[in-house]
Amino acid sequence: MSTAIPPRSTHSDWKTLYRAAIVETEKSLIKQKLFAAETAVLDRRKELFCCGSSDEKEALEDALYLLRAYRNAWEDGDDASGSAAKSAAA
Repeated sequence: MSTAIPPRSTHSDWKTLYRAAIVETEKSLIKQKLFAAETAVLDRRKELFCCGSSDEKEALEDALYLLRAYRNAWEDGDDASGSAAKSAAA
């Protein structure tokens, strides 16, 4: 069994997508960028399942946690503004 680190995904660089998602300010693009970043992180995590550096595995877990927290906060904020609009209309 080889202990070599699996090659990085050729279709995406999770760090680049992660950074792009967390700095995005355009509301219409946030959901799309969060999805792309989460997918890339999960794909890389699968690649490193059996081997790979513990530092990158920890970075992946941290990134995934932050992306999901950001998505939840964004969705909650979006729901709150929708609820406020509905209350104002009533």
